[in-house]
Amino acid sequence: MKIDILAIGVHPDDVELSSSGTLLRHIAQGKAVGLLDLTRGELGTRGNAEIRTREATESAQLMGAAFRINLDMADGFFQYNPENIQKIIQVIRSCQPEIVLANALDDRHPDHGRAAKLTADACFYAGLAKVETFDEKGNPQERWRPKAVYHYIQDRNLEPDFTVDISDYFEKKMELILTFRSQFFLPTATEYSQELSTPISGEDFMEFMRAKARSFGRDAGFEYAEGFNVARTPGVLDLFDLV
Repeated sequence: MKIDILAIGVHPDDVELSSSGTLLRHIAQGKAVGLLDLTRGELGTRGNAEIRTREATESAQLMGAAFRINLDMADGFFQYNPENIQKIIQVIRSCQPEIVLANALDDRHPDHGRAAKLTADACFYAGLAKVETFDEKGNPQERWRPKAVYHYIQDRNLEPDFTVDISDYFEKKMELILTFRSQFFLPTATEYSQELSTPISGEDFMEFMRAKARSFGRDAGFEYAEGFNVARTPGVLDLFDLV
């Protein structure tokens, strides 16, 4: 189906952590949103691929996403190669998004920056007529290039090129994050109490998420916001579109 925004993350919770408030805002405006995970996060310290897939499905339903697809690339060891680029191109050409949201350009986790380049390049190559891909029925796909690729900011405090007001959607964003019971602090998730601790599994990480959203919102006068970077400077047709 044709969608407006395709949000791509290398791990199943990347989108929820860094851009789900933005997606909720646009879904509320009537925009169609699709989700694409490159891996199942199977190298994560807590949980496993099956658990995280189940959590990702629950989050997508709660968000109201049109679909969620997983490309089953190897967590930690996915390669920048034609095969993986074509996998992403097939999804892009199938749903024809106007905007793609992608992993951070640079981050603590090495997968994030590699996935950012893989995704951005796939968006470019998807617009080339001589790059051939086929749909599930074996039919040739038409070329399609999204109008924009925006990289959401993840763990590192990068300076955003722009921010999106998520004040009305922040609490719902936190609810989406906590569908990943195996990964984050949730007092009722006692089944994971014996799992090893990670930098994101403590109660303080939830406080960090709230503080980070407040920090992103401060300069623009928003209560809560999400930050994005661009590799290509965007343009506006009307100065009054800028807050």
